[in-house]
Amino acid sequence: MQAILVEDEAPLRLATSQTLELGGFTVSAFASAEEAQTALDAAFDGVIVSDVRLPGRSGLDLLAQVVALDAELPVIMVTGHGDVSMAVGAMRAGAYDFIEKPFGAERLLDAVRRAQERRSLVLENRRLKTAWALHPDTPQLVGRSDAIERLKVLVRNIAPAGVDILINGQTGTGKEVVARLIHAASARKGNFVAINCGALPESVFESEMFGHEAGAFTGAHKRRIGKLEYANGGTLFLDEIESMPMALQVKLLRVLQERQLERLGGNEAIAVNFRIIAASKADLLELSGEGRFREDLYYRIGVAAIDLPRLNERRDDIPLLLAHFTQDAAQRYGRPVPQWSAEQMSQWQAADWPGNVRELRNFAERLALGIASTPAPASAAAQVPGAALSLPQQLDAYERELIAHALDTVDGNVSTAADQLGVPRKTLYDKLKKYQLAPGRKM
Repeated sequence: MQAILVEDEAPLRLATSQTLELGGFTVSAFASAEEAQTALDAAFDGVIVSDVRLPGRSGLDLLAQVVALDAELPVIMVTGHGDVSMAVGAMRAGAYDFIEKPFGAERLLDAVRRAQERRSLVLENRRLKTAWALHPDTPQLVGRSDAIERLKVLVRNIAPAGVDILINGQTGTGKEVVARLIHAASARKGNFVAINCGALPESVFESEMFGHEAGAFTGAHKRRIGKLEYANGGTLFLDEIESMPMALQVKLLRVLQERQLERLGGNEAIAVNFRIIAASKADLLELSGEGRFREDLYYRIGVAAIDLPRLNERRDDIPLLLAHFTQDAAQRYGRPVPQWSAEQMSQWQAADWPGNVRELRNFAERLALGIASTPAPASAAAQVPGAALSLPQQLDAYERELIAHALDTVDGNVSTAADQLGVPRKTLYDKLKKYQLAPGRKM
């Protein structure tokens, strides 16, 4: 984590640098805006902390340069007592936050850490968009949690090997996304063929898998290529393989052993070469012990196994996933990208999300359409013991909404909003900082 600090007073510059370094940041400290501008770069992955009043060019001049370079590069402005109007101007000009002198170490670190998280989300989203633009048909693993970073390494290592793979995970954890990513990262140039074993009626399962010759059964008027043959040279993805009928398991095992198949009604042995990626939400070894899944097939497809984490095991990825999904949905629907508060995000990160990433994506769609009426998905909140808001939390949420509404009605004019709400302007500024509301912005 990096931070650029611009402060002309040497003792304060040293003290602030030490505070940031103790907080885990690598600090580049400058005494003027002119010196700091040499370190500015659109690819900078950290945060800028700058005093407003500087010799020569002011902190606001530096802010304008940063906004022109990258409007999403977070700048935290430091103001002296009585500079509140200047701070409001800075927020309107694009500052991420402002801190009033004198400030405590925790206040500074809290603001810088939140800004760093925002910067990381922005850069990761840009990376994902670039990757998608270059390879629009290739899925992306969105996330920076330890669980997802380990999964990315495993996918990179296992994709070129060509071995058959079993992906274990709950519904909605992204099993097909991982399967498609493995196929895209492999050397196989053939098709990626997906079959949902749980969705196929047993009566047509064999025909779908193996194909048939004309006249093989009533209604078979012409030859049909099956999924196994269609996947030749590529990857066959068998989702919910635990639902595959036992009789078909025997035939699939034989194909995997001999790498040959016969169409229904035919006698010709057809050579096939495909990679199997199977996915299951059940414990196949446990099912095999109960006689509901062939043990020999389990060991054949499970040469390599990948266990996908539940969403509630990677809560740190929720902000990034939600930002990614809402931006995608907003673009498709022609809507503005929805915004949310830190309190709302905390609620969403604390939710259980029994439907995992799929449920989160559906929630993002509703956010983009403006029809998400609850601060967190009801289905998730209901799963969390004590998820109901306490009285102080409800009061804070209500107060925040009143302030946000007042600001919206007066186009962000803090003085007018304070008059409407019947509170001193200083009190309203304190509330704005508490609820992370920026004048002129609907958060």
